[in-house]
Amino acid sequence: MKYRRFGKLDWEVSILGFGMRRLPLIDGDPTHIHEAESIKMIRYAIEHGINYLDLGFPYPINQYKSLAHLMNQVLEEGYREKVKIAVTLPLHFLNSPQDFILFLNEQLQILQVERIDFCLLGRLNRDNWPKLQELNLLHLAEKAMIEGQIGQLGFSFHDHYQILKNIVEAYDNWALCQFQYSYMDVDHDPGISGIKYAAERGLGVVISEPLRGGRLIKELPEPVAKLWAGSQKKWSLVEWGLRWAWNHPEISVVLSDMSTMRQVIENITIAESAEPDSLTIQELVLISKVRDAYRKLRPIACPSCRACMPCPQHIDVPRIFEIFNDAFIYNDIKMAQSIYIDEQHQLDHCTECGICEKACAKKLPIIDWLKKIKQMLGERRNST
Repeated sequence: MKYRRFGKLDWEVSILGFGMRRLPLIDGDPTHIHEAESIKMIRYAIEHGINYLDLGFPYPINQYKSLAHLMNQVLEEGYREKVKIAVTLPLHFLNSPQDFILFLNEQLQILQVERIDFCLLGRLNRDNWPKLQELNLLHLAEKAMIEGQIGQLGFSFHDHYQILKNIVEAYDNWALCQFQYSYMDVDHDPGISGIKYAAERGLGVVISEPLRGGRLIKELPEPVAKLWAGSQKKWSLVEWGLRWAWNHPEISVVLSDMSTMRQVIENITIAESAEPDSLTIQELVLISKVRDAYRKLRPIACPSCRACMPCPQHIDVPRIFEIFNDAFIYNDIKMAQSIYIDEQHQLDHCTECGICEKACAKKLPIIDWLKKIKQMLGERRNST
């Protein structure tokens, strides 16, 4: 296993981290993790050098309790001392200072630990950053660090580069930040510029979804499949995605949500030979062509300039368009529905006021598109 410096901390992190969101299940039940196989997988990963475990969001709570019960078993017999654990608190559920204290204590109790190594404030953006400041949550987090409940504080982020700068510059003690990043996200909020900026500021940079939740390795559209087939380097699609992420020296650790022992072994094997700045010009050009081939499949030509924002009804039009486009690009409506519902988008609130269409530089028929998206992505919500 190879390691990199984790921001300004005096600690080196394995370049491959273990995400816990897709562990093997029994009968597909998310509350019934296959404990024996999962313990075997995670301990194998730790024994082969992985030292960063990401538990993600603690919700739905019944699923998280199942994961916590598993982790209590995994970390027995000296394994706890070999790793650091990251937990993300869902910021959209924190509506008072008391909520932060309750959520933190709940995680400590469920996990049966005295301290969380890395506590991330989840989905920080321009909308909830003022709320975090108003509730003085950073002060509470500092207090928790002094009292030993939290080791280091960080945040996950999906917004513009300038918003990232505002957040980082407003607080001196951020230790890490987490971005969703793949070769499809070079200029996607906050993109490579945000990653480089965070690294320059001394933050450990954690990357999730390097394969876009598996979308980049299955059901390839024909133009993309032809490009990969023509490559002289016969790496698997998994290896292409991981090596591209590790090619960035600014990235500290890449998370992989592994669900089989085969995936664990494959990813560790790839990580053992991955180096920064090691991809050739030809390999980078190929990946760029793959990216362009995917992008040509987008049904909505939205540049995500956010000229249509803010919406009076708090509808995030560019993000909704992105979710919808991805459903077509990757032929995966099910995942798009899941993301749409998980992020709590509320197209029912649209009043068709037309402010967004008047502001759109490309003159997109935004209201008509939103109606189509509501019918497709909101279908699962309406059926429940």
